[in-house]
Amino acid sequence: MKIIVGAGAAGMMAAGTAASLGKDVILIEKNDELGKKLKITGKGRCNLTCACDKDEFFKNIPTNPSFLYSAFSQFSNYDTISFFENLGVKTKVERGMRVFPESDKAKDVVDALKKYVFSNNAKVIKGEVKQLLFDDGKVIGVKLSGGEKIYGDGVLIATGGASYPKTGSTGDGYELAKSAGHTIVPIKPSLVPLESKDGFIPKIMGLSLKNVEISVFLNDKKIYTDFGEMLFTHFGLSGPVILSASAHMREEGHYYISIDLKPALDFETLDKRILRDFSEFSSRDFINSLEKLLPRKLIPVVVELSQIDPRKKVHQITKKERENLVRLIKDFRVNFSKKRPVSEAIITSGGVSTREIVPKTMESKLKKGLFFAGEVIDVDAYTGGFNLQIAFSTGYVAGLNI
Repeated sequence: MKIIVGAGAAGMMAAGTAASLGKDVILIEKNDELGKKLKITGKGRCNLTCACDKDEFFKNIPTNPSFLYSAFSQFSNYDTISFFENLGVKTKVERGMRVFPESDKAKDVVDALKKYVFSNNAKVIKGEVKQLLFDDGKVIGVKLSGGEKIYGDGVLIATGGASYPKTGSTGDGYELAKSAGHTIVPIKPSLVPLESKDGFIPKIMGLSLKNVEISVFLNDKKIYTDFGEMLFTHFGLSGPVILSASAHMREEGHYYISIDLKPALDFETLDKRILRDFSEFSSRDFINSLEKLLPRKLIPVVVELSQIDPRKKVHQITKKERENLVRLIKDFRVNFSKKRPVSEAIITSGGVSTREIVPKTMESKLKKGLFFAGEVIDVDAYTGGFNLQIAFSTGYVAGLNI
């Protein structure tokens, strides 16, 4: 019997693959439903993978990319696309080569994986694994929370990380790995909202910005740029471009985010645009002259940061003041204080040390018959479908070899 612990992306891929080879498989999931976290990925749309080339793929994996070379060569991003197409999930490619189901429904991805599991006659039970069972250096089964023991000659831990605990990712796999003698690289949040103590943040909470460009600076050196959507919250920043940015913020130092509120306009063009607006509203107070340019909620904050008297008449604003306003709109800065807790992260960085896992098989180097797949391993990537591809690749390889 092959025992798979955890019915997420990696666990279901492994269970279906192992069962398709004629192995007796039991998939154990503590939630009432399979793929609970998978259903909410990509805002419920599920960014399956990225349709990029191999070199680009590995550029997007900052943590232990070389560990994944073998797994990716056995089951690549294009294998993932073919896999789901064959299961009836038509896909499409969007900006950044991101691959989504054509239906925009993560549920279709989950249903396809469930079909893969059940059609290959893998058995699924609800239960929480509390203990691994060993004999003479080999894993021989698991013990459930109710005391029941299930015996088998292979156990795969695919329990996910410690992010989104409401979906069942509560770090159980780390404890099971520790009990087998494995080293757990300290867990940190990755792909997570960012906190800021800047005083203007509460004034613009709830404001969503589209088509903005952000740049991340570490000690005044630009380290990352992205374009897309973001959101101001009561604590700081969130949204797709911010989550991506957070994964690049791994070192100690002073970080700030520079937001270009008008990336389609260069400095000179934006200056001309503002001049036109000022000409139209020349007799208005400054604070009432920006409604065509900026979201209403952002105007008082921009006015305050510009240090131009809000009641100053537009025709009295100097060229220097106007240029400072242009600079502010092209470089709206938010200082970073800390990342939100790991429980709010999409992905956790850290986990079972890759040095203790055989890359070609996902088997433990410490205990025969013990395997790992997915986020429980110390590998993580940026946004764009890369983390799910890691789950599919490692799950497939573990399923082949368990």
